[in-house]
Amino acid sequence: PSRLFAIPQSFQTEQSMHNSISEILKEKSLKPSRRSLPCLAQSQTHPINLNHFLSVPLSPDPKPEVEGLSQSFSTSCNGKDHYVEESEATTCETRADESFLLQKPVTRAKLEARTNSLQGKNPANSSGLFFRDGKKRIDYILVYKKSSPQVEKRCTFEKNLRAEGLMLEKEPSLTNNDIMFVKIHAPWDTLCKYAEQMNIRMPFRKKCYFTDWKSKTLGRYRQIKSWLPRNPMKLDKEALPDLEETDCYTAPFSRARMHHFTINNRETFFSNSTRSRIVHHVLQRTKYEDGKSKMGINRLLGNNTYEAAFPPHEGGYKSRHPIKTHGAQNHRHLLYERWARWGIWYKYQPLDLIRRYFGEKIGLYFAWLGWYTGMLIPAALVGVFVFLYGLFTMDSSQVSKEICEANTTIMCPMCEDTCDPWTLSDSCVYAKVTHLFDNGGTVFFAIFMAIWATVFLEFWKRRRAELTYDWDLIDWEEEEEELRPQFEAKYSRMERVNPISGKPEPFQPFSDKLSRLMVSVSGIFFMISLVLTAVFAVVVFRLIAMEKFASFNWYFVKKNWQFATSGSGVCINFMIIMSLNVYEKVAYLLTNLEHPRTESEWENSFALKMFLFQFVNLNSSTFYIAFFLGRFAGRPGKYNKLFNRWRLEECHPSGCLIDLCLQMGVIMFFKQIWNNFMELGYPLLQNWWSRRKMKKGGGGGQNVENKAQLPQWDKDWNLQPMNAHGLVDEYLEMVLQFGFTTIFVAAFPLAPLLALLNNIIEIRLDAYKFVTQWRRPMPARATDIGIWHGILEGIGVLAVITNAFVIAITSDYIPRFVYAFKYGPCADKGPCLQGYMNSSLSVFDMGENRNNSQHRYCRYRDYRATPWSTVPYEFTLQFWHVLAARLAFIIVFEHLVFGIKSFIAYLIPDMPKDLCDRMRREKYLMQEMMYEAELEHLQKERKKNGRRYHHEWP
Repeated sequence: PSRLFAIPQSFQTEQSMHNSISEILKEKSLKPSRRSLPCLAQSQTHPINLNHFLSVPLSPDPKPEVEGLSQSFSTSCNGKDHYVEESEATTCETRADESFLLQKPVTRAKLEARTNSLQGKNPANSSGLFFRDGKKRIDYILVYKKSSPQVEKRCTFEKNLRAEGLMLEKEPSLTNNDIMFVKIHAPWDTLCKYAEQMNIRMPFRKKCYFTDWKSKTLGRYRQIKSWLPRNPMKLDKEALPDLEETDCYTAPFSRARMHHFTINNRETFFSNSTRSRIVHHVLQRTKYEDGKSKMGINRLLGNNTYEAAFPPHEGGYKSRHPIKTHGAQNHRHLLYERWARWGIWYKYQPLDLIRRYFGEKIGLYFAWLGWYTGMLIPAALVGVFVFLYGLFTMDSSQVSKEICEANTTIMCPMCEDTCDPWTLSDSCVYAKVTHLFDNGGTVFFAIFMAIWATVFLEFWKRRRAELTYDWDLIDWEEEEEELRPQFEAKYSRMERVNPISGKPEPFQPFSDKLSRLMVSVSGIFFMISLVLTAVFAVVVFRLIAMEKFASFNWYFVKKNWQFATSGSGVCINFMIIMSLNVYEKVAYLLTNLEHPRTESEWENSFALKMFLFQFVNLNSSTFYIAFFLGRFAGRPGKYNKLFNRWRLEECHPSGCLIDLCLQMGVIMFFKQIWNNFMELGYPLLQNWWSRRKMKKGGGGGQNVENKAQLPQWDKDWNLQPMNAHGLVDEYLEMVLQFGFTTIFVAAFPLAPLLALLNNIIEIRLDAYKFVTQWRRPMPARATDIGIWHGILEGIGVLAVITNAFVIAITSDYIPRFVYAFKYGPCADKGPCLQGYMNSSLSVFDMGENRNNSQHRYCRYRDYRATPWSTVPYEFTLQFWHVLAARLAFIIVFEHLVFGIKSFIAYLIPDMPKDLCDRMRREKYLMQEMMYEAELEHLQKERKKNGRRYHHEWP
């Protein structure tokens, strides 16, 4: 794994005093230092085809070749860049870049013949990843329509791109006559210049990891480990190549210190993802009109000057030949075979390869998703055991027996006009199903899940620390992130000195920031109030449905009115949840209104809004069922009514937990199915429709029967673009699932199992989508999962509180506990629940004037005095005992669980101790290497110039 270390500032200061270093930049070929060991050489574990695809012989600076569509000349890496623009630039200035392509009549047949001839000369060009000369690699693709009226902006933008050192070449689409591709190549000197500006860390020395004693210990450990059976979840070492930049120290690239870096091959020194990131950096900061606000590819995409901008894939993801015998064609093919196929769903993910191809940001997402999925395994097992415990004890439950045998217990009518009294035994099935989720294991499972959430987050911190160390991100700070072009354009006239860099930069005044934040918060509250209004509508529907089902003519529906009411209410609520899923545009507008300073701030603000909207949308009805359903219904003869029309809903005699369980199960199940369809099914349908149009020549191009004939840029154009908001939707789906898994897990112990099964599918589904269905996203860097970690910690705290209230208020655990130890017939001898149902039901006098009723007295769920007592219908002493026990349980549960969580968080350090020791030792060794390498280089310069040779520091 590569490591991060900064070059000491003292070396940079001292080195600036020696002008002899600049002489090395005049050499045509750069030779590595004697101490430099080859760390970028291809390993023997590379597949043959992949080696051929990635390796290009080392050669001096290639002489620029004059092409019909792209000509530019550049000097050495250190000197001033001079570019001689040919007829394309002149044509752009006259707004005739489209007609320029037609100055020399080029038919599509000739174009294909020329492409085939070039492919014959250079097999590497067969994938469509190079310019027509077969040498210049395509680092980025811009797409525009010939019919677009934004010709001047586009031409000015492309002219400025050439001035920045990029090479451009245009190519018409083979499938659509109106589409034109602009291929962008970054030459060596341009890559060097911007790599230095962006502080991109590159490898410069090979390293040893351990001291002698530690290497011996690890050698014995590996020997013992080799005797053990191989883990079937691990990928074979032969299946993945040893990636570049491994086992090397890294430092910010500097042209003045180029002799430090190991440059065995200029074509592969900067990886494809790094080259694309550099080109994207240039595209973001290149002007297309005069003025500070007229810059950036994002604005050109917004005003339809360009249709798309993306880095190309490294070729096809399928091959006619098996990968075991012929090797991988490219990294995309390797990712498909070893990561995206459904047949390897049980294998670990190749995170290093994912990081190399898609960037650290996407790599961290899949690392977190894999870690979360693995941690769900123990939670799912415990949840299944709790569910099985309820299943095996269902028939022996004392409460269920009393409900099923209560043939003479008459319950009060569910409505006052058309409903009749009903027998308690009619709800026997409902009571047994309730016992599946409301049993003695509920409290244990709630405590377990609260501790599990803490362990999951604490161990993820350790895993993240290891990944950031391996992926060279330790010293990559947010201060290095650059300002958003939109922020620079908005506040270009207001500047202040950055306290970190000491340079002037645009500044947002506090008054402006506060006013924009207030508008954004108002918009958030408005959308949340809209969701609560929808929840209120669902509550009204449940009240109406309850009366209708309770007085239904069909006996089956009338007997199971509880299930009918809950089921229909959940379905209506799910449809409202999906119909209100319009928050994305609102969150996007509010976030842009705030004008965040950096891209990470923009993404964090957008993610927080999306989470708040979706969390309230998904959980508001669940909170109503958990904490408000049946709490304010009143009593017979004095019911509380909504709008003096509909009687508030009551809980079943066996409790309200089954309603909460049904709500969670239906929403979680159908929401995951819908998300999976939208993530994979929708792109598949869109891509299928694009291929169908392409075969029929719907874009005005040729009828392309074989997709393999298309160049890579045409193939990528026909794919779907990645979501404009990056990984926000991916994280949001998983974080909401984490909330469902932990917040109300006491009511639904099977939630971790459903989440585990969904995530196993989600990993491969996302992998298949990223590799095959989406254009390649811009590789971005990140050190963690951003604001989502704070959201997960907040959900963990909320889960403790909600589970305490669910057990104390929603379930019947506390009333049964109080009855067993205080009011039961065998309270002195031991806890028992004989007679619990009779104790939990009160009596109501319906009167003699009820003509349709054969019974005068009915029962209802509450702790109230009898009609013939001195204080009829007042709360009994048992009610106050139960209330006090509920409050005491909430306090004890929360303090106990929070104490355990804090203790576990204290015991688990955020970074492993051996990792800290390795970082400190390698930092020391790197400083020594830097000193020795610089001393050796300067001594060679002195000797070369005929000066006296000294062993001490010059």
